[in-house]
Amino acid sequence: MKTNASRSSVSYGWTMAGMMSAFAVGAYFEHLGFFKFALKNPDEIWKLFLEHIHLVLVSSAISISIGLPLGILLTRGFIRRYRDWILNLLGICQTVPSLAVIAISMTYIGIGRKTAIFALVIYGLLPIIRNCVAGLAGVDPVILDAGRGMGMNPRQLLFRVELPNALYVILAGIRTSTVINVGTAAMSFLVGGGGLGDLIFSGIAMVDAGYMLAGAVPTAALAIFMNWFFGKVEHWVISPGLVYTGAPATGR
Repeated sequence: MKTNASRSSVSYGWTMAGMMSAFAVGAYFEHLGFFKFALKNPDEIWKLFLEHIHLVLVSSAISISIGLPLGILLTRGFIRRYRDWILNLLGICQTVPSLAVIAISMTYIGIGRKTAIFALVIYGLLPIIRNCVAGLAGVDPVILDAGRGMGMNPRQLLFRVELPNALYVILAGIRTSTVINVGTAAMSFLVGGGGLGDLIFSGIAMVDAGYMLAGAVPTAALAIFMNWFFGKVEHWVISPGLVYTGAPATGR
């Protein structure tokens, strides 16, 4: 067992390592001109940051509102027989590069924010649908039988038993989809959708590291924050009595 002195020593060591790493990263960014550009153009960065958040939140909300019902539908009735085919088809669509999805969307919708949001919705659907199906399919049949024995109808069984028990896996899919959209939203600049991609791609075109990092750093920070936030949401909404075992989902 570690003593208090050894724990303090380890904690001190990690703190010093973190401070040194932060100092090294800060010095490197300063060398590249990131802080100089950020101090001179805070309004522009903030404006594009808000545009980026808007793209992510709107597209993620639409993806969730479409993906969850579809995931539930794929575990109901006769459609269950075709879920593997549908998931494989969605998987093929997910392999298409995000830039190609945005380009195809632009062909039919045109240029603008609507095109960017549409492409982000399409790209963010698969993790939500797949995890929803896996979560519901992985609910222990014994629990379902107990619910039926209590006289629950299919609707009550879904909302009171299946969804609460599958919530951990479902939220993991939503988290993955949202984080993917944070990075993919940078491509929206190419179709006039705005966002931090404006700074990233302009910096690349001008070979200006400070300009590029002014878009890349907030994008990375937003992705890290979203991942952390949804991790907290899992602790807030999942009942302490529901423990995720990590067992693979099985069909029923």
